Amino acid sequence: MSEARLIPEPPKRNRNLRVVLVEVRNPLNIGAVARAMSNFGFADLRLVRPYDTAYREAVSAVGAGAVLQNSTVFDSVAEAVADCRLVVGATGLGHRQPQHSLYRLELAARQVRRALEVGPVALLFGSEKFGLSNDHVSHCHWLLRIPTRRGHESMNLAQAVAVCLYELIRSPLAARHCLQAVDKATGEELERLTLLLQDVLQHAGYSDYGAAPTAAEKTHRLVRRLSLDSRDASVLTGMLRQIFWRLRHPGETN
Repeated sequence: MSEARLIPEPPKRNRNLRVVLVEVRNPLNIGAVARAMSNFGFADLRLVRPYDTAYREAVSAVGAGAVLQNSTVFDSVAEAVADCRLVVGATGLGHRQPQHSLYRLELAARQVRRALEVGPVALLFGSEKFGLSNDHVSHCHWLLRIPTRRGHESMNLAQAVAVCLYELIRSPLAARHCLQAVDKATGEELERLTLLLQDVLQHAGYSDYGAAPTAAEKTHRLVRRLSLDSRDASVLTGMLRQIFWRLRHPGETN
């Protein structure tokens, strides 16, 4: 069975995205773009007049061979985006004055996600050396830019594609829900740890809890600020028990 058939079907919204590379020269970049697309669940790679050698030697797409195998080559940008309802060009602009609306990636990604729900969208990326020409940009509805340091706006082609694709699939809400559920330490467990810590500190001469009652209050607050889960509280309690035993029985083995 071919690798192409083993790729799971991406979500419908992802299937509507076309990543279009225009006149790319570097086979490593083509491979890295395919790999990024596979990483983030996109599969439709289109190339406009790529350097033939670069296209044939695109070998760095680790785990993304199917994306390359299923990629399509076009003679013009117009042909590559003919089925798209929205065409967005990624550009650093340089010293050019934009003739299109230009949005930062964060805002652009929100608009692209909405458009992907209803039809095909093309993200257009230019060559490593020249970027998108005015003719290429003329096929775009608007442009996006990745916020980079002033004076060093250009990015490696594959990196730029990866950043854009990540922004398209990024979900702050999902990230909050992905945090592993942990069992927080109970009040009883924290109190056991706190009292043992006080005993260890007092025995070590760190502070006289009898003469300084506020020291005990500080220890209580400190332990609770640690926001320990049940397992960590148990591990720390075991460590303190061993330390306390050593303090009371120097030179002995247990």
